[in-house]
Amino acid sequence: MKDSFCPLLLYLLSCSLILAEPDYHERLNLQPLTPASLLASFNFWSKASLQSYEEQHFRYIPRSLGQILQHAKTRELHLRFSTGRWDDESWGARPWGGTKEGGTGVELWAWVEADSDAGSFARWVTLNNALSGLFCASLNFIDSTRTTRPIMTFEPASVGTNASTDNLYLLHGTLPREVVCTENLTPFLKLLPCKGKAGIASLLDGHKLFDASWQSMAIDVRSVCPADGSECSIEMEQTVDMVLDVQRSKRPRDNPIPRPVPSEGLRCDDSKPYAGSEICYPSDISNGQSWTIAEIFGRPIQGSCLAEDSNGNPLDSVYIDVPNEREMYVTSGTENKHLSGTCRSFTLPKSEPFEMVLSHLGPQTFNDHTTPPLYASRSFTGHGQERGGVQTLLTNPSLTSSISFVYFETLPWFMKPYLHTLTARLSNSSTPNPSLVKETFYRPSLDRRRGTQLELLISVPANSTVILTYDFDKAILRYT
Repeated sequence: MKDSFCPLLLYLLSCSLILAEPDYHERLNLQPLTPASLLASFNFWSKASLQSYEEQHFRYIPRSLGQILQHAKTRELHLRFSTGRWDDESWGARPWGGTKEGGTGVELWAWVEADSDAGSFARWVTLNNALSGLFCASLNFIDSTRTTRPIMTFEPASVGTNASTDNLYLLHGTLPREVVCTENLTPFLKLLPCKGKAGIASLLDGHKLFDASWQSMAIDVRSVCPADGSECSIEMEQTVDMVLDVQRSKRPRDNPIPRPVPSEGLRCDDSKPYAGSEICYPSDISNGQSWTIAEIFGRPIQGSCLAEDSNGNPLDSVYIDVPNEREMYVTSGTENKHLSGTCRSFTLPKSEPFEMVLSHLGPQTFNDHTTPPLYASRSFTGHGQERGGVQTLLTNPSLTSSISFVYFETLPWFMKPYLHTLTARLSNSSTPNPSLVKETFYRPSLDRRRGTQLELLISVPANSTVILTYDFDKAILRYT
């Protein structure tokens, strides 16, 4: 599915202050979602001129990935590793408006330059095989049965390029059963200039990342050609987002078993009439928990990766979104002043460790979460292994405006949907409403050669829920 806007992405950009655009910078945004959950968003951005990229003069763009893209004639790449489930009701809208995450497992889509469909698929296979070896993932299993060619769902992120004149073909593949693990994080960190040894990347430890309630790793490569005719450039963005359980993350690694808190560590609610020296009523968790970066991530930030660019601008910053009433202490670094009343940022020191301490000061008011533009859930209907159906609930929480988006569905070749059974209706009505589906693209499957592709342009009225259903049969699989 594709949202019509990206609210949280705009918020993060407004919270950041970049005086000039260097060739590399990294940002860490810490945002408490609930008293027990913390969203940590790591963003690494690098740029190189198109001329130096084509001449293989690599500086911040990693050579290992750049040569793969050049060999496979890939003009734009988007790679996602995701595990867990984002809780929209408790955490609000997704980070970056959902643009930096994919489905569970591994998801990949790219624009490949070729002369024909067959040529584009051959280079797509080359790209998958090379990325499989680079990231220690099973991307080589994205064959023709797991590859689709979306028509309406994805749009190029490149600026100033024309996909039609450049003979670019969009291909998309998923591996929902892929287990994302430390072996995928290690090559991800090796693409960074400091290889995870310094800067905010020094916090990315596999034990913490994959113990998160939800996490996503993303790599985006695109080309940008300014409208004024100046030199084109290649931009690469690496993003890691995770939702950490504060209490679980604070457990020491050498003693992870939960144990009773010592009496001196208890926080009591003194407002209770029966409170005393020998009676302790635990304070509500909504009061917020004190924590430090070392407690959450297992270590402080090991200084700055790249202290500053040629213009003297800082390249490493930490942003945290908490009310000003909550006290905060840092051991080093420089605080940057912003107009926002809840967002504070710090520039990392060149070589000293950076530690942040968030104090516990009683009742805390958390910022209202941004409501997601759409709620979606999907389930199977029917019984047995021979036939069944799919039911999708699409809810628009807005009270004033409708929302239009593209619903993108891919099914394995052995699931045979019946397009004539596809119906869309409002939850308060039992009568199908064909006007809810504005446009349909359907590519049927071919046995053992191609999966089913379904794209729907759907409009959901304000404060309404659309129920989308269709029936399917399952083909008989070969015994061997």
